[in-house]
Amino acid sequence: MANTNPGAGSGRPAGIFKSTTQMVVVVTAALVLPVVIIAMVVGASGSKPRPEDEMSPEAIEARIRPVAGFELKEKKGGGPARAGEVVFKEVCSACHNTGVSGAPKFGDKDAWEARIDKGADALLESALKGKGAMPAQGGGEYTDQEIANAMTYMAKAGGATFEAPKVEGEKKEGEE
Repeated sequence: MANTNPGAGSGRPAGIFKSTTQMVVVVTAALVLPVVIIAMVVGASGSKPRPEDEMSPEAIEARIRPVAGFELKEKKGGGPARAGEVVFKEVCSACHNTGVSGAPKFGDKDAWEARIDKGADALLESALKGKGAMPAQGGGEYTDQEIANAMTYMAKAGGATFEAPKVEGEKKEGEE
């Protein structure tokens, strides 16, 4: 029977390779060349910062700012408390003019009656600490006295007859 393999018995590998050395070189190149190309592409795309750069105060701050950033603001002071109407227009009117999320509408005597019956202190507590969908201080940055002034302004428009409570530690306009 005739041997159909041209490399058989000649000491040469069968197939496309002419020698064992050629086969080893091609297989090695096939494995190593892609790794080298990937390393070159990754290296050319930019250098990775050194670990000490990643731990610099600026780098740490830049990483945590989106989730832990905050800003301290100095409490405004030195002047008289703003009037209730001013505070109402700045923060309260957005919800109390339209009745958003069950907020009693400004001037609606029926909506305010049950709240006024609870008294000024209960209304002030709700305004300062928040109630239902209303955040503390309506989400604003006001002194407690300014919130008391705004609460009284709204309650009077709803039929209340009480004056704005004086908040401890804060002076009313004109007091010394």
